[in-house]
Amino acid sequence: MDYKSPYDIVKDLIQSGAIKSKLAVKDILIRGFLSGAFLAFSTILAFTVAIQSQQGYIGAIAFPVGFAMIILLGLELVTGNFAIIPMAVFAKQTSMFWLVRNWTWAFLGNLMGCTFLGLLFSIYITKLGHHYDAEIVQKIVAIAEEKTLVYKNEGSAGLLIVFVKAILCNWMVTMGVVMGNVSTSTTGKILALWLPVFTFFTLGLEHSVVNMFVIPTAILLKANISLSDWWWWNQIPVTIGNCIGGAFFTGALLYFSFGRKR
Repeated sequence: MDYKSPYDIVKDLIQSGAIKSKLAVKDILIRGFLSGAFLAFSTILAFTVAIQSQQGYIGAIAFPVGFAMIILLGLELVTGNFAIIPMAVFAKQTSMFWLVRNWTWAFLGNLMGCTFLGLLFSIYITKLGHHYDAEIVQKIVAIAEEKTLVYKNEGSAGLLIVFVKAILCNWMVTMGVVMGNVSTSTTGKILALWLPVFTFFTLGLEHSVVNMFVIPTAILLKANISLSDWWWWNQIPVTIGNCIGGAFFTGALLYFSFGRKR
């Protein structure tokens, strides 16, 4: 049997969090860049499949492709690290200094990867800025405006809504990291992580790294969104919500149930 018990899973995640926290900055940036790029690829794939099938949930089935590559290669996704590095802190395998250091550089690496893919995507999809009528262009712009301007129009209520959606999102995303460790086989890992990642994407929740691709790409595609709209009404509250969702609902609850010595 290739199944691992929750105790073994949490033990492995603690060890992984300790190692990740002390990676060289160069490695965090490179692996973070790749993670952002892979999630951008899978977002484009999900939107394309949804348009072709006219079924949003079919796109959600396709989306975990990028997440699977990140987990299998052990790359640096800041939203996943929001859960597993706190586990290592709770276990005294690393410190808050190393936690903040990893989160900061992983966030920057993810942002670089997402915006780089967004730039390349906008170049080819618009044929060097000459055509903006592709259906996927319209979809990305519409989704990005929904992720920013709709919340802006709701004011403080919009901030609360996006914050709650971000907490729920990373609860599922970090469970994808956990489920990616329930098996020692490649097939088992992929099948297990697919479940929570499919769930968050289907429910339309707010993931800070996905939004690092969708919103700036929409700006490049001439969406009526400013940089302040992006950061104030989405990126900042979503990142904070993702942090709470991962660190508490996955990191803390699993550690204090399965990770402490009995």
